[in-house]
Amino acid sequence: ELFLWMNKFWAKNSSLNRPMSPHITIYKWSIPMMMSITHRGTGIGLSGAISAFAMAALILPGNYTHYLDLIHSLSVGPFLIGLAKFGIAFPVSYHTYNGIRHLYWDIGKGFKIPEVYRTGYTVIGLSVITSIALTLM
Repeated sequence: ELFLWMNKFWAKNSSLNRPMSPHITIYKWSIPMMMSITHRGTGIGLSGAISAFAMAALILPGNYTHYLDLIHSLSVGPFLIGLAKFGIAFPVSYHTYNGIRHLYWDIGKGFKIPEVYRTGYTVIGLSVITSIALTLM
């Protein structure tokens, strides 16, 4: 029934020559826009990863040390290990710092355009620095 309703809706809009909403195609890309999309993406990714690891911990046989030994036996080398560590550290640090930025906005501060850009670049810089530091540990 939903499918029929949707077809009727779009047929009506087409017959009336109504334009489709341009959505993001009319906007010039900006740092705040990219950061908003990245914040949502890291939130979804982290939520999915935590859920997947939790399910794996419940379902798969063996314990943590078994899988750690399995990873060590792959002999992937320091570059790939560092890349994996950075791949975990960056989304966590970015989402955390940008979440703090959003909490700052929740109290009604930081909405002027120069502040939005300054705090955005600060979040990006802190995320990269923190990710590199965690990767080198």
